Amino acid sequence: MLLTLVIFYLLITIAIGLWAAKRVKTTADFAIAGRHLPLVMIVTTTFATWFGSETVLGIPAKFVNGGLNSVVEDPFGAGTCLIIVGLLFAGKLYKMTLLTISDYYRERYGRSVEVVCSLIIILSYLGWVSAQITALGLVFNLLSAGAISVPMGMIIGTISILAYTLFGGMWSVAVTDFIQMIVLVSGLFILAVFAGNQAGGADKVIALAASREMFNFLPEPKFHDIVFFFAAAITMMLGSIPQQDVFQRVMSAKDISAATRGPVIGGVCYILFAFVPMFLVTSALIIMPEQTAALLRDDPQKVLPTLVLEKMPFIMQVLFFGALLSAIKSTASATLLAPSVTFVENIWRQFRPHQGDRKELLTMRITVLVFSACVCAYAIASQGTPIYEMVSGAYQVTLVGAFVPLAAGLYWKRATTQGAVFAIVLGLLSWLLFLATPAGKSFPPQLAGVLMALVGMCVGSLGPQAVKNLHGSHHHVPGTPAEHAKR
Repeated sequence: MLLTLVIFYLLITIAIGLWAAKRVKTTADFAIAGRHLPLVMIVTTTFATWFGSETVLGIPAKFVNGGLNSVVEDPFGAGTCLIIVGLLFAGKLYKMTLLTISDYYRERYGRSVEVVCSLIIILSYLGWVSAQITALGLVFNLLSAGAISVPMGMIIGTISILAYTLFGGMWSVAVTDFIQMIVLVSGLFILAVFAGNQAGGADKVIALAASREMFNFLPEPKFHDIVFFFAAAITMMLGSIPQQDVFQRVMSAKDISAATRGPVIGGVCYILFAFVPMFLVTSALIIMPEQTAALLRDDPQKVLPTLVLEKMPFIMQVLFFGALLSAIKSTASATLLAPSVTFVENIWRQFRPHQGDRKELLTMRITVLVFSACVCAYAIASQGTPIYEMVSGAYQVTLVGAFVPLAAGLYWKRATTQGAVFAIVLGLLSWLLFLATPAGKSFPPQLAGVLMALVGMCVGSLGPQAVKNLHGSHHHVPGTPAEHAKR
């Protein structure tokens, strides 16, 4: 019965998405909803994109094991990313009327930087979308009591998201996000109230978390702990800024006010509401202590679904799996669309520069289909990797490879193409070096990467000018400034 209702809910969201697809006539409609979305939809679609499987299943598992300190990356870093985008990046980018974030790299640094940054951005989505597909496989496996295998569940989940993303693009994503957020917020809120009552009151759940020092946020005052804490914080905080899905939400806004305020409100809501799944899993420690302890050892991601399936009435199960599917589908649809649009606009177009808008729209849809198949295969191959790790790993590559050129390009007039190339090369090489050697145990690879990217940007941009000035001082030509001007 529960599986039937879940499938019925999936079919409703597909129908809504296909209805919204009727608005898609051009590539701009498909990629950025024709820049028509009001503030409320920018808020819901930014919140929905962030609130995925890792928020419902991954974050609570990490929180129960390591307290707030272990979830600095997500939700704190991730939510702060949206706030920073709204305050510092959205206004400048919105005025440029671009279709993708990679268009900015082309405008500022040229074609080669555009292509490299596009590849970095596309690669980063593999882990993030795979995390959502993995969670869908887990949901179908749990609901069918093992009758549907996890890989088969992943395939079913991928098809259900593809059904509307393929045709409706950003319009379908935004409209379904709006509906799914209502289901998600109301469902999880009701569940939290119910679980609190089952545990003997919300105060008992909070008291248990406090007694286990789960609210400890800051690291130990040791260099190693501080530097790894800082690196975890900036991974999603800065690594998510040069991402196409965030950019699409900014550019889809109907005016600059919605573009700048939407991500800020969405980010604040995300940080606050991410505490609800943490509260639910902490309440599980009181409601079913022995079972929760065993699951935390073996598979912590199953604590929340098990609590709902075994200790809550049927209506609560419907609410939970409706909310969970809403979280997963809203994130997965957005993250399937973003790399596909980037590939067509910034890589494929190099080979077909004069194809018409209709052909480009068809190419975007084919790319969504191909990328979905690749992601599903990658998710099946990556079984056993924790959802939280999949997501955090996805952002390290954009942090070290794409963030510094974007921020420097917008805020430093002296940033040059050579500086961008140096930043990308040094950032990626130092990150990979630290990942592959024992040095990564002493100093975080992503922090080493972003610091070297900063060095690369400064050296590459200022170096040639310094050499020119030095060269000029050795070959001083006599005469007054006026005489120099005549010459």
